Amino acid sequence: MPTLVFDCDGVLADTERYGHLPAFNATFEQFGLPVRWDEEEYGRRLKIGGGKERMASLFRDPGFVEAAGIPGDEKERADLLLTWHKAKTAHFKWMVANGELPPRPGVSRIIPEALAAGWTVAVASTSAEESVHAVLVNAVGPEVAERVPVFAGDVVPAKKPDPAIYTLTLDVLGADPSDTLVVEDSRNGLLSATGAGLPCLITVNGYTRDEDFSEAVLVVSELGDPGRPPIEVLANRSGARPGDHVTLDDLQECIRTAPRVARGATA
Repeated sequence: MPTLVFDCDGVLADTERYGHLPAFNATFEQFGLPVRWDEEEYGRRLKIGGGKERMASLFRDPGFVEAAGIPGDEKERADLLLTWHKAKTAHFKWMVANGELPPRPGVSRIIPEALAAGWTVAVASTSAEESVHAVLVNAVGPEVAERVPVFAGDVVPAKKPDPAIYTLTLDVLGADPSDTLVVEDSRNGLLSATGAGLPCLITVNGYTRDEDFSEAVLVVSELGDPGRPPIEVLANRSGARPGDHVTLDDLQECIRTAPRVARGATA
């Protein structure tokens, strides 16, 4: 049976703009750090894979280092980073628990449908595992979430666009790359998936809509749901012909007709 693998941030929920960005800023305020990211600046930071890595990029700014009194010792910096990131994860989880990050359209429909049809469904993200679990449970409920393995956080040594997280997911699940589809939202995620030899469907968001998705098998505005405005099909290299929303049959057709990509290559 097919395997369906979802990224978390920007795919299960619109977490970047409405979750991670305010959680980063709340953490900066909590620790009295002289920095605040607006939406434009955060868009630039999103080119860096991983939350800790985005925070660590602050250390490359001499003005921030001096103003914040950041120590020069690498171990002290690493300890600081872990403390900040733990606090940031707590802020993010609080927002999820309080219903501030509803799932993106189609997610709460497609995941249970795929499981009911016998598909394997997983989530693969290089965000903190606690955050990913919180978003998943909020999107599909605890009973469904228990059936969806999560591969997240520091389980791999390199963040997206490195393919390590998807290679690990494939290997642990024993999934057949020719019968697997990844759902992503960014070029970094797309390159991570195709680097692992997997076809990728893209659901864009406000931060990623204008990125290059030429390797994707299908690019849509969202997965959509019955009763919502029709989705936009932005690019289609598959045999799928989505209507107002993406169906499980569309995903199966994406797998069946996707151009095959060898691990470590691009389409």
